[in-house]
Amino acid sequence: MIQEITAQELNADQFISDRIQEIKDTVGDGMAINALSGGVDSSTVTMIGHRALGKQLKTVFIENGLMREGEPERVAGFFKNLGIQVELIDARADFFSALKGITDPEEKREAITQTFYRDVFGRLVKESGARYLLQGTILTDVDETVAGIKRQHNVFEQLGIDPQETFGYRILEPLIQLRKDGVRKVGRALGFPPELFDRIPFPGPALSARVIGEVTPERIATVRKATAVVENLLKDTKAFQYMAILHEDRVTGMRDGKRDFGQQIEVRCWESIDARVAHPTRLSFEILEKIAADIIEKVPGIVSVTYNIASKPPSTIEAV
Repeated sequence: MIQEITAQELNADQFISDRIQEIKDTVGDGMAINALSGGVDSSTVTMIGHRALGKQLKTVFIENGLMREGEPERVAGFFKNLGIQVELIDARADFFSALKGITDPEEKREAITQTFYRDVFGRLVKESGARYLLQGTILTDVDETVAGIKRQHNVFEQLGIDPQETFGYRILEPLIQLRKDGVRKVGRALGFPPELFDRIPFPGPALSARVIGEVTPERIATVRKATAVVENLLKDTKAFQYMAILHEDRVTGMRDGKRDFGQQIEVRCWESIDARVAHPTRLSFEILEKIAADIIEKVPGIVSVTYNIASKPPSTIEAV
């Protein structure tokens, strides 16, 4: 049973100090490795890890082909300015090969999990000599996985999976007692600028969690373009999270007076504190019309744009 530390009771400076000492005590004079995605969880773990271990921590960004536009270079550049070197690892072929032909949501998540931890990180651990993987699992990830709501790619021990036995290395999870609001509080205490610790959450499976059906480079390119439109137009709403989702079925549309079978993008925008419950943001119709017009103009093949108005539960924040 994980003892939750709520954001209200969290002493961020003491939490950081305690986690730094725990990481030092565990790793000793060995090597650790961590994957940075640019989200608040992984960024916070990266900074705590480097304060604890310095050059004993190797930080990588896994380019899985599933990220937002310009994300790998943007994240690596940001941390380079903080004095932390980030190595970009091109693993696009690994992930798209693993996802080929899979349409079931849980099977997709499992394929990403195995590719990430067994294949890509398995190689990196052997090459680096690291015995520990530092990652940003939070309590909500564990809750949703154990409850059977959604298999989060970064949860193992709570499912009876021993990472040491399965993958050959131990996993350290300094943030596992916190939820998203607590992690953001820690991010502020670490000195991150608001544009980093106030970023909207982004799922571990990345844009594959926003493609219903098979994940291909072409379908990821479509949802990536739609994501850029949605994030640009909703960035000033102060909503908890917002996204574009690519549906699987072709739908009937019209262009130049003729029938045009195309694809559908679903837009979601959420109000929430810790992602356990969420409600759709009451966007104005003018904003919704602008989103639809921009997506149809800028994303080839889209003929329909919808807005999700179901709360969580029964909906979930991500579609897949």
